[in-house]
Amino acid sequence: QVQLVESGGGLVQPGGSLRLSCAASGSIFSINAMGWYHQAPGKERELVAVITSGGSTNYADSVKGRFTISRDNAKNTVYLQMNSLKPEDTAVYYCYLEDGPYDYWGQGTQVTVSS
Repeated sequence: QVQLVESGGGLVQPGGSLRLSCAASGSIFSINAMGWYHQAPGKERELVAVITSGGSTNYADSVKGRFTISRDNAKNTVYLQMNSLKPEDTAVYYCYLEDGPYDYWGQGTQVTVSS
């Protein structure tokens, strides 16, 4: 079993920054990709950013130029640096890990952007 522990969410004013972290532990076989999704109230869960084992990245159009995903392979940890935050970024952010044929999810961390 694989466990994902997220941290770094909170309340921030528009234009501010937050950094999310997600540490994976347990019986990890071979990580294909790690990433972040978010889900706003009444909406479906959507991809925010993903980084593959080879370092390739992909971002939702809404966050390009503002968010940066990075990864520490030695620590099995993925980060999401979020800058120039907007109220529409408010959501629960979920860490995601693809380990071989299996997908794992974190418990979610709330990000609220409000003045």
